[in-house]
Amino acid sequence: MVAVRGLHAFALADGMARTDPAKAVRPPAPPRRLPKAISLEEVERLLAAACTGPAALRDRALLELLYGTGARISEAVSLDVDDLDLSGDAAGASGPVVPATVRLNGKGGKQRLVPVGSFARQAVEAYLVRARPALAAAVRSGQASPALFLNARGGRLTRQGAWGAMRAAAGRAGLAEVSPHVLRHSFATHLLDGGADVRVVQELLGHASVTTTQVYTLVTVDKLREVYAAAHPRAMR
Repeated sequence: MVAVRGLHAFALADGMARTDPAKAVRPPAPPRRLPKAISLEEVERLLAAACTGPAALRDRALLELLYGTGARISEAVSLDVDDLDLSGDAAGASGPVVPATVRLNGKGGKQRLVPVGSFARQAVEAYLVRARPALAAAVRSGQASPALFLNARGGRLTRQGAWGAMRAAAGRAGLAEVSPHVLRHSFATHLLDGGADVRVVQELLGHASVTTTQVYTLVTVDKLREVYAAAHPRAMR
C-alpha cells in the first residue's frame, strides 16, 4: 500500500498523471498487539530461581515486588527504603487485614500507593535484614545510599542491573522472552482473571486513562470462553 501510494504521488508530482487515485486510500490499521503475559506456574518458577546469597535475596525481592505490585522497572529501581511501609498487619482477630504498601513514582511525577502482598513483603523483609546491609557495606564513598535495591558496590541498582538479574533468573527457570514488562502484564492479566475491576487495575498500574488498561481485558478472552463453556447450558452440544 505504501509503495502504490508513493508511486501515484510521484506520477502526479512529475506530471505523468493528472490525478492521484491512491491519495484517498488509507493503509489498513495494524492489528493491536496484545500484551504478553506468562502463566502463574511460570511466574512461580521465575521467582524460585533466585534463593541464596545477598544478590539472590535482592533479586528475589525485586522480582516479587515487580510481580506483586505491577511496578515498572524504572519505578522499582528508583525506590528508596522510605518509600516502603511494611507495618501493615492484621488489625485484630475480627478486623480487616491492612496490607503493607509501597509509594511508586510513575510517569509525569505522578505518585500512587500500591498494596504489597505477603509473598513480596516477606521477600523484601528477608532482603532488608539478611542481604542489604552486606551490599551497603561495600560502598566506598562512606555515604550510605537511600536506595532500596543496591548493587554489588553499594550504589543504587540500575535498570540494566535489574534486567540482568531477571535474565539470569529466567535462564535458570528455563523461560524465554521474560522481561520486567512481562511481569507487569502478568500482574494485570492475573488480577483481571481473578475478577478485579478494570478501574482498580488502572489505578494499580498508574494508567492515566482506563482505555490503556482495557487492552488487558482482551488477554483474558480465553478465560471468558472457559467460563462460558462450563456455565452456559447450551454452550456445548
